[in-house]
Amino acid sequence: MTRGRLKDRTTEGAGAADARPVGWGFIVLYTLAYLSTCLVLIAPLLVTLALKVNSLVGIEAAPRNLALVAGIGGLIAMVGNPFFGKLSDRTSSRLGMRRPWMVTGLVGGSLGVFVVAVAPNVPVVLIGWCVAQLFFNALLAVEVAVLPDQVPTGQRGLVAGVLGVCLPIASVSGTYVVKLFTGHQVAMFLAPCVIGGFFILLFAVFLDDRRLATEDKPAWSLREFASTFYVSPRKNPDFAWAFASRFLFVLAYAFLFTYQAYYLLDKLGSAEADVPRQIFLGTLVQSAVIVIASLIGGRLSDWTHRRKVFVLSASIVYGSAMFVISSAVSFNGYLVGMAIGGLGFGLYMAVDLALVVDVLPDQENAAKDLGVLNIAGALPGSVAAAVAPAILAVGGGSYGVLYAVAGVCAMVGAFTIVPVRGVR
Repeated sequence: MTRGRLKDRTTEGAGAADARPVGWGFIVLYTLAYLSTCLVLIAPLLVTLALKVNSLVGIEAAPRNLALVAGIGGLIAMVGNPFFGKLSDRTSSRLGMRRPWMVTGLVGGSLGVFVVAVAPNVPVVLIGWCVAQLFFNALLAVEVAVLPDQVPTGQRGLVAGVLGVCLPIASVSGTYVVKLFTGHQVAMFLAPCVIGGFFILLFAVFLDDRRLATEDKPAWSLREFASTFYVSPRKNPDFAWAFASRFLFVLAYAFLFTYQAYYLLDKLGSAEADVPRQIFLGTLVQSAVIVIASLIGGRLSDWTHRRKVFVLSASIVYGSAMFVISSAVSFNGYLVGMAIGGLGFGLYMAVDLALVVDVLPDQENAAKDLGVLNIAGALPGSVAAAVAPAILAVGGGSYGVLYAVAGVCAMVGAFTIVPVRGVR
């Protein structure tokens, strides 16, 4: 078996990873850690955060209060992801460049989740969620950077496809764990952190991390700091189009996962006690399809040496799924839409990350540039939270209208990938 890079090394740059392929030992540990990071991030967003806000203010005031919490938390994530990515790119610790921030992100994020769990009011929920978003996005930023650090170009479709199944599996696992602890609020929030934390720390211990010599560490400056949050669209048009495509796709997804609890309560008339189980079932159906689509899509992308057609097709399929959900009149209709969404989401997640890594402006500062790209994954949560109340107001409180708007976002996002020239 190909060696899995589980012993510390010193490297001149990210391109060193092209020297040899990674083995399945590395892929398995990397996947478990990335899945765990998705778990600690997604479990509150799917179920517990909405239910916590609902328990504090009631169903009438919950949507706008959740919008406040999710929106500000998303802005914190948007800043934290590239900032910590850049810090890891310039970290010269003897423990490596990525490892220290994995541990820091896990501990800090878990503390924030605990604050949310015990919060007596919405302002404390907001503080806790901002802390969680800041540190969990530090963790996410450095884990994503491991892909260009360690994985050669010829394996990126495969590895990205495997990573693509992490979010759906984490979604199912998170909703299942939450369901197990229904009625025990602190356990509902912290159980995913305990389970996920084990695998994140395991990967951190065995990671063959990049190491930066102290003399090679660049100096800080105001200009340098400002560049943390920006990649020039004029100089890097492929990156800019990939950013726009991801932003619109994730915006559609943000509308779905942020408000699906209220969609079930209001549009489909579900009882509050049934919502965790229904979200679990919907997530399970979607995730089963995502796993298959992601694994197949990633391999096909490597085999055909094409990325764009998969991303475009995936966005169209996902947009169609949003229209199905928006028109559903029963829980079964919702499940059908979730299954179709799984096909689009799986194809997208399998290939989009590989496409983005292929068009990174600077492989030596991969974590920073991926952190900028991850703004396209964090900002939509804030945008969705900000505009959803207005959409609901214009649409007479209809969550069907909200999800129709989500479908339009995904469809438009499909065609923003067409101008990319650096990959086929």
